[in-house]
Amino acid sequence: MNETTIRGDWVGRVVDGRFTLLQWLGSSGQGGVFLTELPGDHPQKAAIKLIPAIDGAAEAQIAGSAPAAALSHPNLTRLFHTGRCQIDATPLFYFVREYADEVLSQILPERPLTVPEAGEMLDGVLDALSYLHEKGFVHGHLKPSNIMAVGDRLKLASDGLHLAGEPGKQIPAPSIYDAPEIATGTISPPADLWSLGVTLVEALTQHPPVWDRSTEGEPDVPESIPQPFAGIARECLRSDPARRCTIGDVRASLESARPLPIPDSKPEGKPPAKHRRTALVGAGVVVLAIVAALLLRSHQPRPSLPTGEQQPAPAIITPQPNSPAPQPQSPAPEPQSPALQPQSPVPGTQSSTAAALNGAVAERVLPDVPSKASATIHGTVKVRIRVTVDPSGNVSSATLDSPGASKYFANLALEAARHWRFKPAQVDGQAVSTSWILQFEFRQTGTEAAPVEVSP
Repeated sequence: MNETTIRGDWVGRVVDGRFTLLQWLGSSGQGGVFLTELPGDHPQKAAIKLIPAIDGAAEAQIAGSAPAAALSHPNLTRLFHTGRCQIDATPLFYFVREYADEVLSQILPERPLTVPEAGEMLDGVLDALSYLHEKGFVHGHLKPSNIMAVGDRLKLASDGLHLAGEPGKQIPAPSIYDAPEIATGTISPPADLWSLGVTLVEALTQHPPVWDRSTEGEPDVPESIPQPFAGIARECLRSDPARRCTIGDVRASLESARPLPIPDSKPEGKPPAKHRRTALVGAGVVVLAIVAALLLRSHQPRPSLPTGEQQPAPAIITPQPNSPAPQPQSPAPEPQSPALQPQSPVPGTQSSTAAALNGAVAERVLPDVPSKASATIHGTVKVRIRVTVDPSGNVSSATLDSPGASKYFANLALEAARHWRFKPAQVDGQAVSTSWILQFEFRQTGTEAAPVEVSP
């Protein structure tokens, strides 16, 4: 089957009378993928994959799609519709699934994944494969074109799954992603591990491993690949499926390479910081309650007295630490007028009329996105950065609040956020530190940023 059978110039055609091909997104394995919309009162973007319905492999994919439509996992794309259609006398199967913001196969021609990105990719793929295998399915076509980001979640394409234990696809010219046993029509979970090894090598080097299928040898894993990824790839790429690693083995290799969390040190003889803070907060509440009670008491109007009578004012004695017990003082006569006298503010408390002025952005810096990187974006990649602004208006710290679907664009946003400047917020005329959320939105047409002050 020649992939050019599915052509980009089909944009504008309508599939099955309801799915318009809006934009060519590229080839994917045996077929091609277009942007479309789900019909309804609120149209929703979706991707539609077309494959020729002319061989047993295509029949196997459509057969596996019916039970697969009932699957639900956060690392699998949702499959909305499947069916048959025809364009220019070419019989086709179609799969309508979630629209992806990014696809790994479109990123790798521009750059390899970083080590942290490769680790995150493995985590998401392993979760999806583990779920599929437990449900009795084999993915069967794991490769970069079927690994995508939807929002801030990595997902595997869920169309064309295979039931484990049933005859697989007969491929006249299998690719590097197809395990050796695929040529015999055998499809089983170890085949997904082979595909994972090939994909991991390609993700880190931009090229799949070199392998001669006609020999009994195994693919070459480049020495430049860091551990534990090199070891994982070699164990996945065993020619004998019985000798390949399992999903549990891959997880164990990843976990053993991750640094252990550093426990918080707690000085002996002192309560935990959380308890100390709780005690301090409790003490502060008590002090404020006492002060409030005294203020209310001093502001309460006293009842009028009969003419010629005066009521002595009670003495308020404030004991001082480490001082002898206070002696009672003689009551002083109080004027008969019940008028309240203005009260002086209590030292250390904030006036109820204290003015708080919000800060403002003085200078914003947008990420410098290379044109090749922009070309890999489909839809919008959203990244949220939390920054702390010091009283001088400079960013004192910047952290990822939500990295979005791509670590690459998250790092671009993080670097840009550090160079923003602000007009600091004020409380009682004094500049204070504040926190802001900066939401960056990356699109092929450009990058935008929306700042929101979240404190004080």
